[in-house]
Amino acid sequence: MQSLFAVFIDGAIYASWLFLVAAGLTVIYGVMRILNMAHGSFYAIGAYSAASMIGWYFADGSGNAWVSFLLLIVCALAAGLVVGTIIERGLLRYMYGRDEILMVIITYALLLILEDVMKIVWGVSPYFAYQPYTALGRVSMMGLKMSTYDLMLIGVAIVVGGALYAWLERTTLGKILRAVIHDREVASAMGVNVAKMFTITFLVGATLGTLAGALTAPAISVVPGIGVEVIVLAFAVVVVGGLGSIEGAAAGALLVGLCRAAAVHYAPEFELFVIYGVMSLVLAVRPQGLFGRTLARKI
Repeated sequence: MQSLFAVFIDGAIYASWLFLVAAGLTVIYGVMRILNMAHGSFYAIGAYSAASMIGWYFADGSGNAWVSFLLLIVCALAAGLVVGTIIERGLLRYMYGRDEILMVIITYALLLILEDVMKIVWGVSPYFAYQPYTALGRVSMMGLKMSTYDLMLIGVAIVVGGALYAWLERTTLGKILRAVIHDREVASAMGVNVAKMFTITFLVGATLGTLAGALTAPAISVVPGIGVEVIVLAFAVVVVGGLGSIEGAAAGALLVGLCRAAAVHYAPEFELFVIYGVMSLVLAVRPQGLFGRTLARKI
């Protein structure tokens, strides 16, 4: 029983992290039909920004660990808005309407460029921001000791997922975005400023990416290359759940997280392959993903 509980908790923690990473990616694709390969760089920028701010705040050893949580959020919001605005206004707005494969190539090139930019800005030495992670201590449940910070990520993922769902389903702006998703040409003909909707969507997606990085920074060593690793996992999650679906991203993250946790506990030699195994099995049965919809092709 304790072993099953450990698998459930570890899987839920990993799934919450995966969802936070993948949420921004699926929001951008759902509205803009852009599979943003540079999303991993947003994650890395959020992690580096947060680690730098936390390091500066605790430089003299007198910082308040609880204040550092606020700094994580502020860094994520600032980094997402700044980087998202520069990329969307400076590059992507000139590419709207192009073939989806071309957009993948463009954003992949942007990923490579941003990876080098981050090395120029932050160097190649690792950054550590452990203070927020240790501030919450550890808790004991069913004989297992777990980090309270890791458990907090589950709550954050639930809040973020609920907020996104409510935004898209219950607000006027969300209904306009769903109209753009359904048919951007008709939405434009009805007076919707599609370009403005794209800007808002991209900023939300970029901020979700930097938020995931900022919240992850206290639990990891922030080093070059973390963005490349993350985009592969995020892509697997959104493909399993269905591209462009928030509920699909949540279901995909939970399925992948639990399967990976089970592999770690019972068959660690398969841990590296289980994510792609799950993706292959799901796509073999439902090529559009668990919550993906088959779209009619326009001729």
